Amino acid sequence: MDYGHPQQNRTVEAPSLGVLIAISTVSPLAMQIYLPSLAGMMIVFSASAGEIQLSMSAYFIAVAVSQLFWGPLSDQFGRRPVIIAGMALFVAGTLWCLFAQSIEWLIAARVLQAAGGSAGMVLARAIVRDIYGPARAASRIGYVMMGMTVMPTIAPALGGVLDQYYGWQGGFFLLLLIGMGVFITSYLCLPETNHIRSSAGFGRAFRAYRSLTGEPLFWSYALTASFAALTYFAYLGGAPFIAAQLLSLSAAEMGLYFMLVAIGYICGNFLSGRFSERVGLYPMIISGTLLSLLCVALMGGFASAGIVTPASIFLPMFVLGLGNGICLPSTISGAVSVRPEHAGSASGLVASMQVSLGAAAGTLVAWLFADSFLSGSAWSMILIMMIGAVANLVAALTIKRTSAAHRLVPAE
Repeated sequence: MDYGHPQQNRTVEAPSLGVLIAISTVSPLAMQIYLPSLAGMMIVFSASAGEIQLSMSAYFIAVAVSQLFWGPLSDQFGRRPVIIAGMALFVAGTLWCLFAQSIEWLIAARVLQAAGGSAGMVLARAIVRDIYGPARAASRIGYVMMGMTVMPTIAPALGGVLDQYYGWQGGFFLLLLIGMGVFITSYLCLPETNHIRSSAGFGRAFRAYRSLTGEPLFWSYALTASFAALTYFAYLGGAPFIAAQLLSLSAAEMGLYFMLVAIGYICGNFLSGRFSERVGLYPMIISGTLLSLLCVALMGGFASAGIVTPASIFLPMFVLGLGNGICLPSTISGAVSVRPEHAGSASGLVASMQVSLGAAAGTLVAWLFADSFLSGSAWSMILIMMIGAVANLVAALTIKRTSAAHRLVPAE
């Protein structure tokens, strides 16, 4: 089989673009929609900021781990049954969230929700690769990624409004309705696209992971992407509590401000698509990392001057979103190109590293804000973001050196 082309000698029915966007969007939506409710949930569950943050960190860890397994399962048993199983898990986890009576039960429910929802994130790309050749696949994956970005853009604002009128459970009720709709749609409308099943299963997948981790150039790309994610997740870990406790913003107001970073990311994606082929991927990576540093410098400058306002916190985050939108597509493209025969495994491994490191960063920020010498200070978030931005730039600079050692053109 030619791995760069559709499955040959088979008639493969293509699912609609809407179905692919739907299955890949539920997990990012669940990540973002309850952000404005975090501060209120501290009161409802009599929990600390660190305990509430753990409900987010546990979600990220579950996504990171489960992404490593859904792919091999779909290679063995097909895309359709694995996605249907994942959506069923998402619905069950969301229902559990709605009826959670303690923070411990909520965290467990979020893990189940995350594990199920991540199936669509991983397998939507695999389905596209099953059907189309490289050029068409890139275009279709672009549309899917756009859908994944647009929904989380409006999710915080939507979650803020639902929280204002229906409390913290409002967002989860909407997630339940969406999850049930996606489950039914997947069952009725999603055809099977993987007609050449792998008998190697998990063994083949983990041999690919072992091969990738032996490549220094892969590590350069993967760490660049991971530290970019760390900077972003540090913001996710601190901004809800800073907005509620230092800025006294309502859930609805928070939701609107959270949209800025997603809008920046969409703008960065547009610039990346427009200019990366013209200027090269490595310059795009460096440009994005420098914008992340600018974001942290602006936040640190405002905080040093004693200026802690919604504008001083959230406007720089637009710059961070812009930088990540420029940097990450080129970084991921480089990572999956180091060993093209393991492109799918590389994509899953990088995503897992991003979410794992991001979860650790978010938990650390919440602890610093609640229980450390930086308690109640915006510096609890800014400090971790600064570490992530600097590490991001250092990792990006190693790409050129490592590529030269391999006699390769950087990121090409």
